[in-house]
Amino acid sequence: MSIVLAGLCVIALTGFVSLFIKNEKRCVRFGAAGVVAGSIISVVPAAKVLISGSIISLTADWQVPYGSFSVELDSLSALFLIPVLLISSIIAIYACGYMLAYKGRRLGVPTFFFNMLVAGMAMVVISRNSILFLVAWEVMSLASYFLVTFDDEHESVRQAGWIYLIATHIGTAFLLAFFILLGKYSGTLSFDSAAVLSSAGPTTLSILFLLSLVGFGTKAGIMPLHVWLPEAHPAAPSHVSAIMSGVMIKMGIYGIVRTIYILPTVEVWWGWLLIGLGAITGILGVLFALAQHDFKRMLAYSSVENIGIIIIGLGLGVVGVAQGSQVLAILGFAGALMHTINHSIFKSLLFMGAGAILHTTGTRYMDLLGGLIKRMPKTAAAFAIGSVAICGLPPLNGFVSEFILYYGSFSAAITDGLPLVATTVGAIASLSVIGGFALAAFTKLFGIVFLGESRCPLPAHSHEVTAEMNFAMWILAGLCVIVGLAAPLILPVVASASASLTALSADQITAQISPVKNILFIISMVSVTLIVFVLILMFLRKKMLAKNPVTQSPTWDCGYIGATSRMQYTSSSFSHPIVDMFKSVLYSKSKSEKITKLFPQQAQFESHTPDVSSEYLYRPIFKWVDALMSKMHWVQYGVVQMYVLYIAITLIILMVWKLR
Repeated sequence: MSIVLAGLCVIALTGFVSLFIKNEKRCVRFGAAGVVAGSIISVVPAAKVLISGSIISLTADWQVPYGSFSVELDSLSALFLIPVLLISSIIAIYACGYMLAYKGRRLGVPTFFFNMLVAGMAMVVISRNSILFLVAWEVMSLASYFLVTFDDEHESVRQAGWIYLIATHIGTAFLLAFFILLGKYSGTLSFDSAAVLSSAGPTTLSILFLLSLVGFGTKAGIMPLHVWLPEAHPAAPSHVSAIMSGVMIKMGIYGIVRTIYILPTVEVWWGWLLIGLGAITGILGVLFALAQHDFKRMLAYSSVENIGIIIIGLGLGVVGVAQGSQVLAILGFAGALMHTINHSIFKSLLFMGAGAILHTTGTRYMDLLGGLIKRMPKTAAAFAIGSVAICGLPPLNGFVSEFILYYGSFSAAITDGLPLVATTVGAIASLSVIGGFALAAFTKLFGIVFLGESRCPLPAHSHEVTAEMNFAMWILAGLCVIVGLAAPLILPVVASASASLTALSADQITAQISPVKNILFIISMVSVTLIVFVLILMFLRKKMLAKNPVTQSPTWDCGYIGATSRMQYTSSSFSHPIVDMFKSVLYSKSKSEKITKLFPQQAQFESHTPDVSSEYLYRPIFKWVDALMSKMHWVQYGVVQMYVLYIAITLIILMVWKLR
C-alpha cells in the first residue's frame, strides 16, 4: 500500500513544485511527467490486486475527531484506480500540447490543480474512513472547480463555475448526511461496517441508499441532478473536460457501487429505481445531445447518456441479487463496470478531439465548421474511432459492455422466468432507444464537422495539432480497439471484481460468464480476420497505385455547377426530424425570418434547446431563494454591535434549550 501512496505523493508534489516554474512549457511538462511517473508507480500494485483478488491496506492514527488515515485497495477499488491513473496520464501528455495555446499566462496554477485532481480521485477510491473520504472528495471537487474557471475573464465561465460549485456542494451535503447516519447505526465511520449494519432495518438501509444516490448521483450526472455538466464542460479547457467527463464523474458511480457493497442487503425496488433513472437519464441525455449546436455541450450531454447506461446496468445487478437471478446479477454489474471503463476511454478521446478542433479553429459551433477531414486527417481518424466506439458498434469497446447488458437481460428473461420479464424488457428497450439515437447524434457530429466543405474561413486556416496531442488521442483510439478485441480476456477480471456485490462463488461466476465469453471470442476472431483482410487490401492497393500515375479531378456534382457549402446539411437540419418528434419533451425554441417572395436574397433560422431541468426546475427555485434572501437584507446592518447582539441572543437560546 505504501507504494501506491508513494506514487500519489509524486503526483501531488510535482504539482506543487510546478507552481514555482516560470517557463510555461517546462511547467506543464514537469507536471505531466509527475502524473505519468506517479501513475506508473501506483498502477503496478493496483494491477496485481485486480488480477489476484488480494487486498492490501494501511491504517495510521490521525489527529482528527472520528478520523483515521485508513486506506485499502481491493479488486473493486483497483478496477476504478487503474483508469484514474492511466487515463489521467494520457490526458496530462495531451495537455503538454494543448496548454501552449495559453502561453503568456501562469500555467503553474492549472498544472497544480490538475495534479491535485488526479491525487484526489485516487484517494477517493482507496479511502476507508468517512472523514478521509470526504476530505479527498472535497480536494477533487475544489481542484476541478478551479480548473473549470481557468478562463474566468468570461462571464459564461464564471457562471458555469458557480453552478458547478453549488451542485457539487449540494451533493456533498447529502453525502455528509449519509455518513452521519452510517456512523450512527454502525458506531464507526469505517467503511467496513456491513456486519454491524445488518441490525439496521430495511427503512434505514433504504434511507442510506437514497442519500448516497442523490449525493453520488449529483457528481455522476444522473438526471435531473446533471445540470452542472452541460455548463462546466464547454467552459473548461478541453483536457479538463476530458478528465472530468472521462474519469471524475465515475467517482459518483464508484460511490454508488461502494454503497451497494457495504449495505448488508438490497431491496428489489432499488434496482427498479436505478433502471428507471438510468432509462430517463440515457434517453433524455442523448436527445439533448442530438439537439445541440455546440460540440462540447453535445459531448457533455452524451456523458449524461452513458451514465444512464451504467445506471441501468447497476439496476439490473441489484434486481438480480434481490430476486436470486445469478446471470442478471453478475452480468448486470459486470456490464455496468465494463461500460464505466470503456466510457472513460472513448469519452476522453472525444473531448481531446473536440479540444483539437477548438485549438485549431477557435470555435465550438458545428455550423461554422465542415471539411476538416482534409486538413486534420489524423484527428478525424481518431475521432471517428471514438465515435464508432461510443455508438456501441463492433468490434470496439463500447459494443462489448452494451452486449453484456443485452445478453444478461435476455438470459434472465428466458431462464429465470416471468418475475424478471418486465424489468429486463424495459432495460432492453431503453438500451435500444439510447443506442439508435446515439448513432444519429455522432453521425451528425462527425458529418457536420469533418465531412463536406468548409462553411466559413475558420476551417480553411485549420491545421493538424501537435505531436503530443495526436499521440495521446491515438493511444486512446488504440485502447478502444484493444479492449474491444480482448474482451474475452478482460470480462473474467471485471466479473471477479464485481463478485463482492453478488456474493457468488468463483465457480458460479465462471459458469454464468462462460456463454457470453464464448460469443465475444467468436466476434473478436471475426473482427481480427476482417481487420487483417482490410489491411491486406490496403497494402495491395498501395502497391498497385505505386506503378500507375494518380490524377485528381473534381467530384461529380450531379449537374450542380456551383455546389457550395450552403447546400450541405446543418446540425439543425440533420437532427430536425428527431428533435421535432420529441418537441413536447425537449421544449426547443426556434426563430425564423418569414419568406414572402420568390428568390429571397437572405433567410434566417435559429433553433435553441435549453435544458428543461435548469429552465423549469432549478431556475425558478433559485429565483425564489434569491427573492427570499433579498427580503432578509434587513438582518445585515453592517454594525458590529448588532452582530454581538445576535451572538448573545443565540447563546441565551442555547442555554435555555440545554436547561429545559
